[in-house]
Amino acid sequence: MRKSFTFRDLDWLLLLVGVALAGLGVLQIYSTTTHSALAGEYRKQLDWVIVGVVAALLTSQIDYHHVVEHAPALYIAGLAALAGVLALGNTVAKTHRWLSIGGQSLQVSELIKLVIIGAGAYYLGRRPSRPVEWKDLAVMGALGGIPAALVALEPDLGTALTYVAIVAAGVILTGVRARQVVALGVLAAVLLPVGWHFMLPYQRDRVMSFAHPSEDSRGSGYQVTQSRIAVGSGGLWGKGLGRGTQSQLGFVPVSHADFIFASFAEEQGFIGTAIVLLLYLVLLLRLLDGAQWAPDRAGAFLVAGLAAVLFFQVAVNIGMMIGWLPITGIPLPLMSQGGSSVFATFIGLGLALSVKRRRFVN
Repeated sequence: MRKSFTFRDLDWLLLLVGVALAGLGVLQIYSTTTHSALAGEYRKQLDWVIVGVVAALLTSQIDYHHVVEHAPALYIAGLAALAGVLALGNTVAKTHRWLSIGGQSLQVSELIKLVIIGAGAYYLGRRPSRPVEWKDLAVMGALGGIPAALVALEPDLGTALTYVAIVAAGVILTGVRARQVVALGVLAAVLLPVGWHFMLPYQRDRVMSFAHPSEDSRGSGYQVTQSRIAVGSGGLWGKGLGRGTQSQLGFVPVSHADFIFASFAEEQGFIGTAIVLLLYLVLLLRLLDGAQWAPDRAGAFLVAGLAAVLFFQVAVNIGMMIGWLPITGIPLPLMSQGGSSVFATFIGLGLALSVKRRRFVN
């Protein structure tokens, strides 16, 4: 007999933690933009959060197997959409990252993360239960590599790198051998000079200034220098909402978007950032629990892939804010301003909810 699902079957803790992080993001966007030309951005973000939560609840009602079954078609459509962005996308600061749909700007590359996860689940769910073979590495590499190349042309190197985390999750989940890890490491080392050749001048400057940002604190090292000042000046309790001098006076760049963690740390201090990190930890642990109890490998990869990309974004974004990693333009999931990112993340959480609620179904 088919089990009838209700909203009581949902992992409400997972959803509520996601909403809490998004809510803190809206609050911080309000704090850093309310007295600037961007006043009102927090309302747009709040609208996206509401739409995202509704989308998550609706997605949780869909059997994730239906999504996986249509993953190949969605993948092809996603590649076409990325090509459309390069050809027809809106140009902002010499980049092509958004498509205008119904009067709204949509960053297709954010939704492509879910498409790659779905395509990986489709492939891994159908292969025999055995350790990773070279053919599997090639297939998974192509699934993430082709859209990554298109996104890098926008150019958006940060988002392209997040696709690597998804592929890595699939390979690890399937069971990679030590010699394959070594071979991939050698391949990456060989390709580094090629990647460096195709990087834009400002991207090279960010990498070069990473080790010693103070040597060009007003140029390529400006962003990380101001970010570290903001984080450090927050102290234990922070300066208070709307009272962060680095953020409010515009020293921290895009303090409502990619650098929202720096502005949040300045205003809420160590205690506030500890709470945020705890919320992310709970979110990731709930996702890993869902992957562990998934009824099949396709469901396990759907959830594990989402956990991997969220962990990668959180780790890299915070690493950038404190000067441990080069600036790559990766937003903080659920908190950074960006409707497409919030919407895509909540849909991903909806898929995770769908997997977890079917863990006892044969």
